[in-house]
Amino acid sequence: MTTIKTTCERCGDVELEPNDLALELDPTQESGVYLFTCPSCIVVQRRPANPRVVNVLLATGVSYEVITPSPIDDPITEAEIDAFASRLYSEEDLFRLLTP
Repeated sequence: MTTIKTTCERCGDVELEPNDLALELDPTQESGVYLFTCPSCIVVQRRPANPRVVNVLLATGVSYEVITPSPIDDPITEAEIDAFASRLYSEEDLFRLLTP
């Protein structure tokens, strides 16, 4: 069985098998994120996966999922900031802005 070495933020170096990891791929790039639960401290870890890491993980049989970014992940535009700022200055009851 293939052994994959990675690092836990708390415990340091750990060794895992391909079925201990999951890979989230970004369809707009050749990179993603891999996830695993540390066998020592049981904390879920998320690590960036550059194209080289993605290729190695896929070649060893790590399962993957293509994650489509949701519209909420889009950055705030200048127009949205301007509209929000103008509403802040014109609104007498700022708590009313908190309701949809």
